Amino acid sequence: MVPLFYHADIELGKAVLKACYEGGAHLLEFTNRGDYAHEVFRELNKYAEAELPEMILGVGSVTDAGTASLYMQLGANFVVTPVLREDIAVVCNRRKVLWSPGCGSLTEICRAEELGCEIVKLFPGGIYGPSFVKGIKGPQPWTSIMPTGGVAPTRENLEGWFNAGVTCVGMGSKMISKDILKSKDFDKLTKRVADALALIQELKNQ
Repeated sequence: MVPLFYHADIELGKAVLKACYEGGAHLLEFTNRGDYAHEVFRELNKYAEAELPEMILGVGSVTDAGTASLYMQLGANFVVTPVLREDIAVVCNRRKVLWSPGCGSLTEICRAEELGCEIVKLFPGGIYGPSFVKGIKGPQPWTSIMPTGGVAPTRENLEGWFNAGVTCVGMGSKMISKDILKSKDFDKLTKRVADALALIQELKNQ
């Protein structure tokens, strides 16, 4: 499971990182959505390196090669995009940084894999649903899929995705919700992350 998160407040971001980390999520995608977002990411990555030694921090919502390169210089361990962009594939492959492009058809998925993609992002996941994943896995059982958008930390939702054959899931506001950010109830976030990971492990063991 990869939690997705963006907020302009650096200290709030650090608290979110720590809560997810303590809940067992050692991968987190910082979404590149606000003005000077790269400056926030730089500080969060420094914090993670110093305080959360096993945290792997990457960046999402990247739409061009220049932005991908900038974030890699700031220490991004992986790059996630909402679309398939070959220029991003080139700069990430050059640095041997994992990249996951947003795809919405079998043709796009095949092209992404030809460009070296290991895990394809299905986006927006809620539009396609688990049945789409099951359909893809028929002719291409080797394809690793991560749905993002429309994924919730409930048994019904996660069971649908993992039974269809996804490798992992990305979760944004359904995991790191506005009410948690507003109330700063980071203990609640830690528990939500831990519960979701336990549920995913249970489903993968079935």
